[in-house]
Amino acid sequence: MLGATTAASTLFLILTGKSDFESIGGFASNGYGALSPGGYSMTSVLITEFVLTAFFIIIILGSTGKKATRKFAPIAIGFGLTLIHLISIPISNTSVNPARSTSQAIFAGGDYPAQLWLFWLAPIAGAIAAGLVCKASKKCD
Repeated sequence: MLGATTAASTLFLILTGKSDFESIGGFASNGYGALSPGGYSMTSVLITEFVLTAFFIIIILGSTGKKATRKFAPIAIGFGLTLIHLISIPISNTSVNPARSTSQAIFAGGDYPAQLWLFWLAPIAGAIAAGLVCKASKKCD
C-alpha cells in the first residue's frame, strides 16, 4: 500500500503541476457501472477481476515453482500481465492488485472509493482460488 500510494502521489504531483490543470478525472481508477471505461456491470467486472487474477497467480506460481525453468519466469509473468491489461483495461481499468486500486481511488475521489470493496474481494478470492488449484494439481510446486 505504501509503494502504490507513493507512486500515485508522485503522479498526482506531476499532473497537478501543469499550468492549465483542471481535473484529475478518474486517474485510471478501477470501477464498474458508470465508472467502468466500457460501462461494464458489477458482475462482469467481478468475474473479470477474479478470473484474471487467478490466471496471473497461476502463471507466477507455475513459472517460479521447483519444476519450472525459472530463468523464463519474468518473460511468462510479463507477457501474462500484458495480456491481462489488454483484456481488462476496457472493462475495469485493470486491478488484479488491491494496493493499485486503493492508491488511485484515493486521488480520484468521487464514487471510486465506494467501489473499492470489489477490487479487494475479487483479486484476493482469485488469488486464493489459484493457490488451491496449484496445490491440488501439483503443477506449481
